[in-house]
Amino acid sequence: MPNINPNIAIMEFHPGPGGQEATIWAGDLMNMYIRYANKVGWKVSQLDENIIQISGFDSYNQLKYEAGTHRVQRIPVTEKRGRLQTSTASIAIMPKIDSKEVNFKMEDVVITACRAGGNGGQNVNKVSTAVHLVHKPTGLMFDVRTERYQQQNREIALDLLRNKLWQIEEEKKQAEIAAGRSGISQSTRADKIRTYNYPRNQVKDHRIDKSFNNLDSIMQGNLDDLLLELTVLDQPVEENK
Repeated sequence: MPNINPNIAIMEFHPGPGGQEATIWAGDLMNMYIRYANKVGWKVSQLDENIIQISGFDSYNQLKYEAGTHRVQRIPVTEKRGRLQTSTASIAIMPKIDSKEVNFKMEDVVITACRAGGNGGQNVNKVSTAVHLVHKPTGLMFDVRTERYQQQNREIALDLLRNKLWQIEEEKKQAEIAAGRSGISQSTRADKIRTYNYPRNQVKDHRIDKSFNNLDSIMQGNLDDLLLELTVLDQPVEENK
């Protein structure tokens, strides 16, 4: 079993059904967690367009239950007729695997260099510092451009691959465990864990069946009360006899 660093959480955001609004929603969620991290003094690094790394005391343990499908009900900014729309985005939470026990064959990995776009100074724009990684057996892809040097971005991409492969194996194990139990729900990326209802200014967490009537504050990164309620999920679940 690889050693897990409890002080690093890697968060991956993916839009679900809903078109452009789902993509906007995934970005809104990412910004919500960035705001929270800044409030509590954690460090945030943008590893990929849809992946951030949050580093700080116990950050993985505090954020691990944020994994799953987050549903939003609101009138999109792109909606001209004022109609309410439901969209989703999924979040995956990966720990930082400290050991090298998650192995893969380098011949299955294709890494190409490319120029990092955006405002990053002369070195970023004129030199091929960014990397694009593809893992052929799984089709996993990562684009990393956060560092100034290609070798650093290459190591970050390989770490992301290692962490993602670990997560995939863990999800398989949890699915097998859930299949052998009755009446027990396991939190996976496919589960709808929370609904954000903008007309009601309400956030409901479906796992603990509790609503919070301060959605506007939560979206500004004030997650302390919500995350505190989720500590109940750390308690062991008794199987039905």
